[in-house]
Amino acid sequence: MAKSKESRLKVILECTSCVRNGFDKKKSRGISRYITQKNRNNTPSRLELKKFCPYCYKHTIHGEIKK
Repeated sequence: MAKSKESRLKVILECTSCVRNGFDKKKSRGISRYITQKNRNNTPSRLELKKFCPYCYKHTIHGEIKK
């Protein structure tokens, strides 16, 4: 049987402020990442959500990254 083309796929969201501020291993413990799903038909562009970053201690924009 042929595998059907699924409309929902898993994406990884990464904190944009941690990456932009020059991630420093001595000051920060890491970069916040979340795994979620998106519908390829409804959202063809990159996904951006406002999530809590435990390293920045505030809500920041998390953008979709490549796998």
